[in-house]
Amino acid sequence: MQGISYRTFGGPEVLEYGDLPEPKLAPDAVLVKVVATAVNPVDLACRSGLLAPLLDTSFPVIPGWDVSGVVVQRGWSVDEYAVGDEVIGYVRKDWLSQGTCAQYVACPVRTLAHKPRNLGFQAASGLPLAGLTALQALRRWLELRRGETLLVHGAAGAVGSMAVRIGVDLGARVLGASRADAAERVRALGAEPVAYEEGFAAAVRELAPEGVDAVLDTVGGQALADTPPLLAEGGRLASVADGEVLSLGGLYVFVRPDPRDLADLAGLAEAGVVGVTVARTFPLERAAEAHRAAAEHPGSQGRTVVAVDWE
Repeated sequence: MQGISYRTFGGPEVLEYGDLPEPKLAPDAVLVKVVATAVNPVDLACRSGLLAPLLDTSFPVIPGWDVSGVVVQRGWSVDEYAVGDEVIGYVRKDWLSQGTCAQYVACPVRTLAHKPRNLGFQAASGLPLAGLTALQALRRWLELRRGETLLVHGAAGAVGSMAVRIGVDLGARVLGASRADAAERVRALGAEPVAYEEGFAAAVRELAPEGVDAVLDTVGGQALADTPPLLAEGGRLASVADGEVLSLGGLYVFVRPDPRDLADLAGLAEAGVVGVTVARTFPLERAAEAHRAAAEHPGSQGRTVVAVDWE
């Protein structure tokens, strides 16, 4: 098969396009014909070696964890999917090696769900990682409840925008923190926008004088450092971006594959609660350009997607 791989950690220039062995199929996996894969910040971190202390690496590495595609073969023990099923997946395995930026990927069934019928393959490829991160952070870690006030840092980004929509769907009042030029996008998502500018903390306190019940941080750094005084008594804090949250008494959250959560997320997409905007698409052989674009244009303007041309 054709695909992208890297044989050493580094910048986008280490990505190579060429022939790769077709993946072997475990009994509890399906072989997916890849139609599209979204590029996420974690893909850049893996490629650069930042996650090497956490994940064993077997070179050459095929990058990518998000996927949308079609099942073309089933493992012996699989009865959840049939050949021809359209699926999405957050295909994170326990080591870096066989990713989604190729013509085919072997996907354990625990990483998959049926593709939302109302999303095209390119948009659907941007749903799993960002959507699961937001869903699990709000439901599992922050235990967000109806009637509470949620503050989302980075509300215009890929994860933040999903969190805003899911928070509203859960019945929360949502304050969306973002750059001033993204305020209208945040408002359109259903949040009350708060701009990162002088007087940010005072603006949050004016909207929530008693403090906010929960905070989801997708930015880290100064935004996270400014957060604790904004919490109500008993308020909860979680970050998906900065481990310093632990020193602030919060939770550091890393998304994990979960077929039930992913199916719930697909249902939210079909109900129109969440969606994905694709800003730019690159063919498989130009994945290095896609990595550069994803680094230069974070998700607030839409997702960067690598598409496989099967014509």
